[in-house]
Amino acid sequence: MPIYIDQMGRSVRIAERPQRIISLVPSQTEWLADLGLEQEVIALTKFCIHPHSWWREKERIGGTKSLDLDKIRSLQPDLIIANKEENTKAEIELLAQEFPVWISDIANLPQALEMMRALGQITGQAQRAESLLAPFEEALAAYQAPAANLSVAYFIWRQPWMLAAGQTFIDEMLNWAGFKNVLGHLARYPSLSLKELEQEKIDLIFLSSEPYPFKEKHIAELKEIWPNSQILLVDGEIFSWYGSRLFKAPDYCRALWKRIVAAGKLGG
Repeated sequence: MPIYIDQMGRSVRIAERPQRIISLVPSQTEWLADLGLEQEVIALTKFCIHPHSWWREKERIGGTKSLDLDKIRSLQPDLIIANKEENTKAEIELLAQEFPVWISDIANLPQALEMMRALGQITGQAQRAESLLAPFEEALAAYQAPAANLSVAYFIWRQPWMLAAGQTFIDEMLNWAGFKNVLGHLARYPSLSLKELEQEKIDLIFLSSEPYPFKEKHIAELKEIWPNSQILLVDGEIFSWYGSRLFKAPDYCRALWKRIVAAGKLGG
C-alpha cells in the first residue's frame, strides 16, 4: 500500500483508492463531495452539514470532538480523515492504532490548498482536484481589497466573549481579505471581557455565524459600547472553513467590502 505524509508529518499507509472513508472534519467532507466520492465516503460527523444530502443520508459518528468510536470500528474504514484542531487528540490516537488516519493541520491558505491536493491524490481524484483548484487559485490571485487598513474584531462566541486572534485560519483569511485583526498580536481564541476590549480602536466588528450563531439582536448589544464601529453579521464558513467553502471567498469578500463602503467606513 502507498505511504502518504500527512500535515502532521506522520507516515500513513493507505490502500490505493480507499473505498470506505470516514470524514471527521466538516470543511473537508464538502471537499470530498466535490471530488465525487459519493460512494466512498460512508460516514461523517453531525457537524458535516455540507452537502446537506450527505448530512441527511449518511451514517453519523458523533461530533468532531465526541466521536462514537464503537460505531467507527463497526464500519471498518480504510481511511479516516481528521484535523489537529477540530478533533480530540486522544480519540484520534486511539483510532490511528487500528485504522489509517490522515490528519490535516491548517493555519493558512497554502496549507489549505496542500490539503485539498493531497486528498485528491489519496482518493485517486488528483486530476479532478486540479480542475477545481486551478480557477480558484486564479480568483485568489485576482482578488484585490481596498487599501483601507480598517481594524476588525472577529467574535466567535458569547458568554464568555471569545474572538479569533493570531495563529488561526480566521486571522489568515481576515488578512487576505484586506482587514487588520485588532487581536492579531494575541494567540488563538482568547476569552476577553468587553471592558478589556473597550480600549482597542475597532473600526469593524464581525459577528460570526458559527460556532456561536450571532443574530441581529447582538448588534445592538455591542453598539452600546462601540457606537462608532460598524457591526456586521458575517458568514463564519467563509472565514473558518478551509475546504470548498473557500471557493466562495473572493466574491463574498468583495460584497462585504461593498457593504462597508456603502456605510461610509472606507478609509475610516
